[in-house]
Amino acid sequence: MTNTIEGGAPFKMRCVEKPKRRGRPPKRLSDEVAEQLSGLLPDEALQDAVRGLDPGEITGPGGLITQLAGRVIEAALAAELTEHLGYPAGHAPPDGAENVRNGSTPKTLRTDVGEVAIKTPRDRDASFEPQLVAKRQTRLAGLDDKILAMYAGGMTVRDIAGQLQELYGVQIARDTISRVTDAVLEDVAAWRSRPLDEIYAIVYLDCLVVKVREDRSVRNRACYLAIGVTLEGTREVLGIWWRDKEGAKFWLAVLNDMHQRGTRDVLICCVDGLQGFPEAIEAVFPQAWVQTCIVHVIRAGMRYVSYKDRKTVAAALKPIYTAANADDALIALQRFDEQWGAQYPMIADAWRARWEHITPFLSLPAALRRAVYTTNSIENLNRQIRKTIKTRGSFPDEQAATKLIYLAITRAQRSWEKAYNWPATIRAFKIHFTDRIPD
Repeated sequence: MTNTIEGGAPFKMRCVEKPKRRGRPPKRLSDEVAEQLSGLLPDEALQDAVRGLDPGEITGPGGLITQLAGRVIEAALAAELTEHLGYPAGHAPPDGAENVRNGSTPKTLRTDVGEVAIKTPRDRDASFEPQLVAKRQTRLAGLDDKILAMYAGGMTVRDIAGQLQELYGVQIARDTISRVTDAVLEDVAAWRSRPLDEIYAIVYLDCLVVKVREDRSVRNRACYLAIGVTLEGTREVLGIWWRDKEGAKFWLAVLNDMHQRGTRDVLICCVDGLQGFPEAIEAVFPQAWVQTCIVHVIRAGMRYVSYKDRKTVAAALKPIYTAANADDALIALQRFDEQWGAQYPMIADAWRARWEHITPFLSLPAALRRAVYTTNSIENLNRQIRKTIKTRGSFPDEQAATKLIYLAITRAQRSWEKAYNWPATIRAFKIHFTDRIPD
């Protein structure tokens, strides 16, 4: 991977994140189930059943596939009722049995093969609670999963309703779709309050702006995010926090929340150049190394550079952040100041003001530098979230925004793997943070 500072020479590095794997093929039926199905539906019988049918009569509404699905579901419900009552259909109830079968109720299920008409069996005292299709349930779980997947992909409720109608011939009210997606809020509440690891090797902290409608106007809200890298090299988003705008004071509240949920130590915190950020981190995790993102520092300085000088200035900055150690980096900064200080004095001044939190990564080996010199990991997550929410324009409230951002996070995390070359990285951590990493 090549990171390119605007107007400057590329800084080559191996990406911490591995490329996404292709989606896994769907699970196949087990040999035992396939054999049972073959016995129930011999090939000759299937061929006779579909002979002369057009495609619509096979896959369309009320077609052969939906009828077969209905028969299978009815058979499964009948088996559940048999287990509940303790005797099979067509047999006399055992002595002393007060509860018996009591007919059936017609119901239309919305499934991912279309609408399926079934008859749900009943018992006399109404104690039967079916598991496959619960009472008052009108959708199979697979359809709910598809609704959530489309919602997580950024589709609106209106778009989802239209897509389900087009693909599956299923009409689902928008209020129903909203209720399906609202069920995620229970997961969000549990996820935001879950216990965290006691130690994180690296924590990336960043914020993105989300538009939320409040009091008949659209306002920018700051969504605070944190990614933690465990001592095993796995990454996880630690939470979602909301505030009117980004500030070091609220970052202190975020870090305190992490501490209250079980985190006792963070080895390295990677942050942008927000004023007061290092002090907020040190107040909660006093032993943490605070590493300011080098890319943010360079971009901040580039705002003052004329277009014709950008490439040259960026190349002159490169010896600073690629130096062998902090002493060599300071010499490189002095050389830069001698060359460009008269024309752009604010660049070297900004580096010197943050020097304490710019140079920690220079004391680490190359494998570990790649992991901490920039906040690319959380910036990549932010890009995926923005891609998901961009079609919304604005959200009706903070809860709606949280729901979609959480789904975007869980979707992104499915492709996350261990940080690049983690065995070498954790060895470097063990050398530099010996007493703080348990054996």
